[in-house]
Amino acid sequence: MVIDEFTREARIAYFSMEIGIKPEMHTYSGGLGILAGDTLKSAADLRIPMIGVTLIHKMGYFKQELDFFGRQIEHPDPWEIEKYLTKLDVVVTVTIENKPVYVTAWLYVIESGTGGKVPVLFLDTDIPENEPEHRTLTHYLYGGDLEYRLKQEIVLGIGGIRILNELGFEIKKYHMNEGHSSFLTLELLQRFKRPIEEVWSDELVWDTEKVKDLCVFTTHTPVAAGHDRFPYEVVQRIMGEIVPLWLLKKLAGDGMLNMTLLGFNLSEFINGVSKKHEEVSEKMFPGYEIHAITNGVHSYTWVSEPFKRLYNKYLPGWANEPEIFVRAWRIPEEELWDAHMQAKKHLIDYVNRLTGANLNYDTFTIGFARRATPYKRADLLISDPHRLAMIAEGRIQIIYAGKAHPRDEGGKKLIQRIFEVKERIKDKVKIVYLPNYDMEMAMKLVAGVDIWLNNPQKPYEASGTSGMKAAHNGVPNLSVLDGWWIEGWIEGYTGWAIGSLEESSDPKRDAEDLYYKLSNEILPLFYENRHIWIKIMKNAIALNAYYFNTHRMVRFYVTEAYIR
Repeated sequence: MVIDEFTREARIAYFSMEIGIKPEMHTYSGGLGILAGDTLKSAADLRIPMIGVTLIHKMGYFKQELDFFGRQIEHPDPWEIEKYLTKLDVVVTVTIENKPVYVTAWLYVIESGTGGKVPVLFLDTDIPENEPEHRTLTHYLYGGDLEYRLKQEIVLGIGGIRILNELGFEIKKYHMNEGHSSFLTLELLQRFKRPIEEVWSDELVWDTEKVKDLCVFTTHTPVAAGHDRFPYEVVQRIMGEIVPLWLLKKLAGDGMLNMTLLGFNLSEFINGVSKKHEEVSEKMFPGYEIHAITNGVHSYTWVSEPFKRLYNKYLPGWANEPEIFVRAWRIPEEELWDAHMQAKKHLIDYVNRLTGANLNYDTFTIGFARRATPYKRADLLISDPHRLAMIAEGRIQIIYAGKAHPRDEGGKKLIQRIFEVKERIKDKVKIVYLPNYDMEMAMKLVAGVDIWLNNPQKPYEASGTSGMKAAHNGVPNLSVLDGWWIEGWIEGYTGWAIGSLEESSDPKRDAEDLYYKLSNEILPLFYENRHIWIKIMKNAIALNAYYFNTHRMVRFYVTEAYIR
């Protein structure tokens, strides 16, 4: 079997509900999935024995259509599975509502230029053995209702463990990337249960310590709604009793089954994804020791072609040793600016073809692209349209992108608000909102804009990786001090802060600071002192890209979590 070459050594199993590897494979919705893909790519580069486990999501997340008023219409987003994946000859079963559900797997192999390879398993229930309702369980990422999500998480956690076992993998550690896969701990508990030694007793010992020794958990969200919770009566009806209810409640919470608590209580190592997120997580979940391993991005994936050529010339070896970015000072200013303008022209041409917006190459371009949801405050920049128009005076153009979850009405209204303001001030400021934000579009945006804007409500940005991608292309950040930016920010040197470290998020105060810095610091520098602007671009590379990459992040996981 094609999988056999990967079963010869013990591996770290990395479980994630979404893993984004290529734009053409619609197996991700945003940051969580892209991070998972970047993690496994760095593992391949560093020749670390890992294996990814996820669901196949045959119909993707959704394809976004936006009408003239910015109303979002969702469409299925299927992709050519057989073009990228190899079907494996393996089938296991999980039990859902007292019925067997058959799970098979497809294989994708991440291959690195270093010779490293990391297999990724995509679990699939769309096979003839299953009833129609079960065949669709692996169709939609974050689709359906609460019960659909619960069934998906049974397939991922329990089905994933059984597939690995059936294929003959020896697993050193199970790394849960968020709580979606926490049911794998229950399957491990089943594996390690044993009778109480007294002959007369039929009670079992559930060896939680053995399970903890095998498990690592990364939490990504400081937003309470981001932690999956299920009523116990629904869990019992759908999943049955894998472990006794008293034990499940002890591990996952009394009121409802909390997937994050389940993962926490059965993991030896727990981490947040930035130093600030560690603090926030410990307040959300008091009593747990939570570490910080700040996220990164896969450098080679997110560096644009003009910058790849530039780095190859002046920073040879950068792709597998991103620490070399610290030497970015040696790149000549003119060549750095020329690489940026190549990336910018590529973006502007793409946007103009897509929208007919007639953006131009020389205007200061702000990029804002992420999931459209109220706490990310995409409308902060346009909160005072008149003030923005006065500041801009034809010197600013803005590119927005991002999907709202189909059930997030607040996020959908946010997009409509941007469309409304776009029309109102179109004679003063060119604003575009690109539909169907994905990896391919993100690659163009993070490299081609002049500044990357991020202004969520604090403290809800656990890490944020889009700004790291921008820094890899010499694009400075303008961001609130939350998540990774607290660690990467040096005011006026690697970029700019909105607000202060001490202050909480106040929309009026944040908007005032944003407008002030644009008007008095950023625009004058960009238009009147290109020499200093390019120095800031170099600093973004040398002081941000060198550290905020998944090579550094994966090494931390190895030394702090995997070999404990």
